[in-house]
Amino acid sequence: MADPIFRHAHRVTYAECTLGNHVYYARYLDLLETARGEFFRHLGFPLQPLQEQDTIFPVIECRLRYKSPARYDDLLAIEVWPAAIERVRLNFAHRVLNHHNALILEAETFHVCTSVNQKPKRLPAELGDRLKPFLQPFVLSS
Repeated sequence: MADPIFRHAHRVTYAECTLGNHVYYARYLDLLETARGEFFRHLGFPLQPLQEQDTIFPVIECRLRYKSPARYDDLLAIEVWPAAIERVRLNFAHRVLNHHNALILEAETFHVCTSVNQKPKRLPAELGDRLKPFLQPFVLSS
C-alpha cells in the first residue's frame, strides 16, 4: 500500500505568472499555504476554529527547491504531508507536480504551535493523532 499523502489540485492563474510565463518564485509559498490549509480541513481541523481556540502554526523556516517551471493554465498537484511531529514543532513536506507528473518544486516548511500572542504551546493531541498516519520523512529527489 502506498504511503498516504494529501493532494490538492490547483490550476495556475495568469496573475501568478511572470512576463516569461512561469510561476513567480514567491507565489509557490502561497500555493503551499493553500494546500496545508486544505490538508488541515481534510483532517477535520480547519485553521479558523483552531485560531479561535488560540492555536496557530506560524512558519519559522522554509526551504524550497525549484526543479522546473509551472506555466499559465497548468494543472498542478500539490502534495503535502507531515515530516516531523513534535511537542510544539510541526514540519511539512511538499511536492508540486504538473499534469505530466513532472516535478516542479520540493519544499519543507517548519512551524511552531503557538497561542495567538505567539507563546509556544503543545500541539493539540487530537490533531497530532490525525496527522500521524500521514507522517513520513522528507527526502529530496536527486
